[in-house]
Amino acid sequence: MKVGVLGTGMVGQTIATKLVELGHEVTMGARSAGSEKAVEWASGAGGDAAEGSFADAAAHGELLFNCTAGTASLEALRAAGAEELRGKVLVDVANPLDFSQGMPPTLSVVNDDSLGEQIQREFPGARVVKALNTVNAGVMVTGIDGTVLPICGDDDAAKQQVTSLLGDFGWPTDTVLDLGGIDAARGMEMYLPLWLRLMGALGTPQFNIAVVRG
Repeated sequence: MKVGVLGTGMVGQTIATKLVELGHEVTMGARSAGSEKAVEWASGAGGDAAEGSFADAAAHGELLFNCTAGTASLEALRAAGAEELRGKVLVDVANPLDFSQGMPPTLSVVNDDSLGEQIQREFPGARVVKALNTVNAGVMVTGIDGTVLPICGDDDAAKQQVTSLLGDFGWPTDTVLDLGGIDAARGMEMYLPLWLRLMGALGTPQFNIAVVRG
């Protein structure tokens, strides 16, 4: 499958590398083609790895990952182009973390809205699925036995496609927890302040949560 990954940071590189290892044709997108980080990644990833602009990655991909910083995601997706997003599954991995006041970050979107919803509203032709934003990059592509990975979105077929791909990432179907429509992204994103505190208490980002029925 042809996949476009928007974002050149640790999350984008981790997901893009995993996709190449799985045999997918991956184009990593940045603000402009020739980004130093994207070029370095493409030259070292092997397989069918390429780089370009956000628009190049969106045009290439049958399925897209938004791995940009949450406060810049809408701008990046506008650069990718609404027409290139139309009809495609867009996996939104981003969190609206605002570091302008230092650490710990706050959320730039909270309570009655979410970044996932903002993306779906602005790009109604895209099939947005919120996923993977509740774990760190290393856990995204390996999974942790006995834990759950929430997803949400308005398009059931898109969620099924993402669930299948997550299986290849190390998340069996029974660990993927469908929370319903894209409005559930509010809770998924608001989990991040707790995630940051858990990381501090545990001394590692390599963790996840389990849901246990009483």
